Amino acid sequence: MSLSGKMAAGGNQRATLQLPTQAQATVVTRKTGEPTLPTRRTDEIYLPFLMELARPDKMRFELQVGGKTALQVYDGVNGWKLRPYLNRLEVEPYSDDETKAASKNSDLDGPLVDYAAKGTRIESEGIEKVENRDTYKLKLTLKSGAVTHVWVDAQTFLETKVEGQPRRLDGTDHPVEVYYRDYRNVNGLQVPFVLETRVLPVARTAMGRDTPVPPEKTLIEKVEINPKFDAGLFSKPAIPTGSTAGKG
Repeated sequence: MSLSGKMAAGGNQRATLQLPTQAQATVVTRKTGEPTLPTRRTDEIYLPFLMELARPDKMRFELQVGGKTALQVYDGVNGWKLRPYLNRLEVEPYSDDETKAASKNSDLDGPLVDYAAKGTRIESEGIEKVENRDTYKLKLTLKSGAVTHVWVDAQTFLETKVEGQPRRLDGTDHPVEVYYRDYRNVNGLQVPFVLETRVLPVARTAMGRDTPVPPEKTLIEKVEINPKFDAGLFSKPAIPTGSTAGKG
């Protein structure tokens, strides 16, 4: 599958290039020495992206930042990143945490399809309202032992909300929710064309306060099912001279 569109990035200073549902804030220091978070822009900025997914668990993600192409590639086992927007012009390997996150996020079918074959156990946690609609709240215990949740619309049986990767802000991990909206039929598949990520507040952070994070949207503009990919697309990349992100 190939997906292209634009993702919100206004004012969120990412320490590393992340997938649309993940980000990190960078701490800066005032003249007084008191740490604080950088101020987000009032107007959201949307950056063109291209994400390509292939079985088994392969992912390539390009993001246009200031006229430069940031890149992440995961071949199902190993991952690499290129971050020219941070003036890092060499291809670097994923950290252990990034590899772990990529192994969860690169599943082309999502967590519910063939869940038993993946070693996942699913339990019902009842019915909850999500954006004024009844949904089934499902608890998923993955083969690794990690636990996550998915909310399924009680009428359409499409995923309405999923539990995202925690985001670290102010020295504390914050829970993340990702909402799926605007489903459209693409070659017989229902695909959400709007994703909204919400970082939830916590009672107290390591810095003694909590900083609200505005919702961030990912807008899908084009989806291709079963495109033909070059053989080396998901291999360790060379430094690119150009990019296809934002084209087409």
